[in-house]
Amino acid sequence: MPRPLWAGAISFGLVTIPVKIVSATEDHDVHFHRVHLADMGRVRTRKVCELDDQVVSQDEIGKGYEVSTGETVTVTDEELEQMPLPTAKAIEIVAFVDAGSIDPVRISDSYYLAADGQVAAKPYTLLRKALERSSKVAVAKFAWHGRERLGLLRIREGAIVLHSMKWPDEVRNPQELAPRAVEVGEEEIEQALQLADRMTIEDLAGFHDEYRQALEDIIAAKSEGTPLPSPAGGEEKGKGEVVDLMAALNASVKAAKDSRGEDGEDATVHEMRPAKKAGGRTAPAKKRAASSKTAAAKKTTARSSSAKKATGKKTAAKKRSAS
Repeated sequence: MPRPLWAGAISFGLVTIPVKIVSATEDHDVHFHRVHLADMGRVRTRKVCELDDQVVSQDEIGKGYEVSTGETVTVTDEELEQMPLPTAKAIEIVAFVDAGSIDPVRISDSYYLAADGQVAAKPYTLLRKALERSSKVAVAKFAWHGRERLGLLRIREGAIVLHSMKWPDEVRNPQELAPRAVEVGEEEIEQALQLADRMTIEDLAGFHDEYRQALEDIIAAKSEGTPLPSPAGGEEKGKGEVVDLMAALNASVKAAKDSRGEDGEDATVHEMRPAKKAGGRTAPAKKRAASSKTAAAKKTTARSSSAKKATGKKTAAKKRSAS
């Protein structure tokens, strides 16, 4: 079991549930050291006082808040721990809300809550079963890392999960980022929905971090003195390139069908881009087809006319020889 990050209790009305917080995720990133390229020595960060330019040890460093220019107030860890907060050592459930009403933007880090001791087993199970039978999630407040936080409690595979959440005033308004109003056709919306349907999967278990794998391959090659892996091919779209949206959707739907081994004959709704002539101009598909049919008809007529002339000549020759 991972090392607990916090120990306290869930406060659910008059029910108290001793718990420990355990991180629900793991860090698999590749971490680099800063090194001196001349001799590969590690480069360290020194903590230096800006007044006397002296290196300061960790036990000489404390927390300070600048209340005004030149005036700083220090706050000790003991003073923070003794703040009169009901959530100082408790995850206090303050409300229940519908699970679908939670904005995902507000959800931050996730943690598992483990029952702390046998005495916590029954109330822990009681809260878990109550949440499992309800479509609601619990909203809680708790103090951690020097601040009070808002949390969300839900169930995942039999364990209570605590999601740290942003306060409402910590979420920026996205309206200024929205694009200007544009017209989107119903056919385009239907194609986008069809593409989403073709790309729907059961779960995300098959995804993996390709960047980390490529980075590990580069590190292994440099360590072994072998050539670096070749860069992946592929064309990169230019920034600001105008895209034929309907044609792109049609192509995407067909590619999604092909990737699943489905028949993609009905993927293309209609041809959006006319083919180019030799001179660089374009001609509609119907005109090209009509031109092809006309040319074929002319050839057939020419062959038929030649055949009739040849037959006429043979008949005339036979009459002269008979006379």
